[in-house]
Amino acid sequence: MAASAQQPKPQFNAFAASCPSRRLLDTIGDKWVSLLIVALGLRGPLRYSELSSQIAGVSQKMLTQSLRRMERDGLVTRTLTPSVPVRVDYELTSLGQSLLGVMSHLKEWAEVHMPQVEAARATYDAATR
Repeated sequence: MAASAQQPKPQFNAFAASCPSRRLLDTIGDKWVSLLIVALGLRGPLRYSELSSQIAGVSQKMLTQSLRRMERDGLVTRTLTPSVPVRVDYELTSLGQSLLGVMSHLKEWAEVHMPQVEAARATYDAATR
């Protein structure tokens, strides 16, 4: 393909405050969103109530907002099944699946390194009293 016929590749710079990639990082860096990605990636499609019980401490408001942001960014799909009551399932899209490895590793890193972090916090707190 000739160079003149190629579409210019958009340049994004997450260090720039106005860059849309910064807002995307805000979304995927959110603790609820990152936990939702891992939960949906490991367990497959889940209902709202299953997600709520899987992720302890998330409020109904934050779960709803997080899922809406993820849906808007193309990370999850929301499927309504007509029934009584209406069934709503959430599932990672292929774009959301592409984040699963990174988010799973981040979650695992936090779990494995928590004792070191707690020790560092205790040392810091003792030194700053």
